[in-house]
Amino acid sequence: MPVGILIADDHAVVRDGLKMILEINDDFHVVGTAVNGREAMAMVRELHPDVVLMDIAMPEMNGIEASRLICENYPETRIIILSMYHTHEHVFRALRAGVRGYLLKESAGNEIVSAIRAVLKGQRYLGKSVELPRELSGREPADSTKSPLESLSKRERQVLQHVVEGRTSAEIAATLSLSPKSVETYRSRLMLKLGIANIPALVKFALQHGITPEN
Repeated sequence: MPVGILIADDHAVVRDGLKMILEINDDFHVVGTAVNGREAMAMVRELHPDVVLMDIAMPEMNGIEASRLICENYPETRIIILSMYHTHEHVFRALRAGVRGYLLKESAGNEIVSAIRAVLKGQRYLGKSVELPRELSGREPADSTKSPLESLSKRERQVLQHVVEGRTSAEIAATLSLSPKSVETYRSRLMLKLGIANIPALVKFALQHGITPEN
């Protein structure tokens, strides 16, 4: 039975290119494509793919948050991140979310088949230019360089994502079904946790720690 693969990326050219590369292999079948993290979650629930190829910067829900939720609810589905970002923070957050592979988009065409076969065997696969964070390698305690973002609640991370994208409290409130006052409370709380005093500094901090504007 062919391996069922879901592609989640908001760029059609990437989705089409990956599908073409994958379906050259008779044992691979692309069961669907998604354009954002929320749609990817819904399609995993419906289609139960063996593997999800997930971008990070996508609208509505970023790929790392979507990966975390998929791994929690559908642990039999393996996720491979395909991204242009390969900072320590991006890789750390992705692996902590439960993904099994991480590739740079620029080299995905050459490595994607090997990555899929590896994660299906239960192995972890990192692209040639991707380094395993030391705190996940077993050489030092896992919490020794814990990401500051892990102190935030799920709702606080959602608010932070929207702040990075330049949305107002009213816009965030409408998206998350909250009151503007609640959004401001979450924003103030997360800034206090992170020790940040103003919005420009918050946005700079978020970008440095792998929270990218979704496009």
